[in-house]
Amino acid sequence: MSQVYIRDFGAHVGKVVVLKGWLYSRRSKGKLHFLLLRDGTGIVQSVVMKGEVADELFDVAGRIGQESSVIVTGVVREDARAPGGYELGLQDLQVLQDVKDYPIAHQEHGPDFLMTHRHLWLRSKKQAAVMRIRSRVVRAIRDYFDDRDFTLMDAPIFTPNACEGTSTLFEVNYFDEAKAYLTQSGQLYGEAAAMALGKIYVFGPVFRAEKSKTRRHLTEFWMVEPEVAYATLADVMNLAEGLVCSVVAEVLKHHRKDLADLERDVSKLECIKAPFPRITYDEAAALLQKLGTGFVYGNDLGAPDETALGEHFGMPVMVHSWPHEVKAFYMKRDAATGRFALGMDMIGPEGSGELAGGSQREDDLDVLLGRIKAHGLPEESFAWYLDLRRYGSVPHGGFGLGLERTVAWICGREHVRECIPFPRTLNRIYP
Repeated sequence: MSQVYIRDFGAHVGKVVVLKGWLYSRRSKGKLHFLLLRDGTGIVQSVVMKGEVADELFDVAGRIGQESSVIVTGVVREDARAPGGYELGLQDLQVLQDVKDYPIAHQEHGPDFLMTHRHLWLRSKKQAAVMRIRSRVVRAIRDYFDDRDFTLMDAPIFTPNACEGTSTLFEVNYFDEAKAYLTQSGQLYGEAAAMALGKIYVFGPVFRAEKSKTRRHLTEFWMVEPEVAYATLADVMNLAEGLVCSVVAEVLKHHRKDLADLERDVSKLECIKAPFPRITYDEAAALLQKLGTGFVYGNDLGAPDETALGEHFGMPVMVHSWPHEVKAFYMKRDAATGRFALGMDMIGPEGSGELAGGSQREDDLDVLLGRIKAHGLPEESFAWYLDLRRYGSVPHGGFGLGLERTVAWICGREHVRECIPFPRTLNRIYP
């Protein structure tokens, strides 16, 4: 008999199968042992009844420890009362390793303990559910762009300069005593690729050396960054809106069980449909003043402001047309006044914060060169970027969407550290 995964038990009712996995937990009642077994695809209850198996096997089933690795043989039975709707009538049990004193018991542990034991915490039901949903979100993102004839373009992780002129980067020694930085974005390289291929997306890890301890920040995270030649700000917002709607729909289609294990209120996800509300920065400022967040016009949105906007609309809202002073040098400004950057931030609901940020890019060489000088950035580091405006410049735009924040919102997780396998934060680089 070949191995059968728990997720496929519905196709094997009444059949004898082999399950390879680990003991998640056990409870005993008289002549019965109930073993909860996991195999990475789900959890199933296995019933061991005294008299139906050898006495030695019954005794072993009653004493093996949590997370012992096992291979079991049994009959798949439908049972609406059992986890997942199926159970396994155990006939044989092979113990590969009998584990004792597993550090993470089925009880409350503090976040520091759990993060220190992240390599084991991943085995818990909720954490495994988050990782499966994360995998689906990645797949849905790739499918969304691949189905629309975007080309995947991998940007370098070592860069000679900051994308936005900030100082919150990780500096590393390169060859011959040169300095390089871990990338904070693949956008500039994405723009180069868009001039070659029309529609591209960059998808990979990025790094921010911000000394932030908030629940929304990591020092290493993943971001998807599409870039489109001849795109306007409206095109950028439409693309971001379609992506988020598609991702949420795919998770709802394939991961209802995982969402249930996370105790996620799926009704809040089911209402995520286009079109999203779109408001200008001025309209957002006026609304925030009414909502009493203490927002000061001319500032960037803080966490309380983003939370208030998300709660007000109950779905992602796009804030566009920002004062150029609070946005990056590469954002194009409105032609009428020159006051506003043609940028947008997508603010998520339920306190998830900024999910995505994008803009129409400045495509005029002289204007962009002036911005670089005004921001005190080294012109020589941007020589290749300026070439994109010298040779065949066109209107274009794109955005970046943070994977972990999106997963945290969809999964209803309070902290993004649960939404990446091994988080890197201000005070944590272990395990």
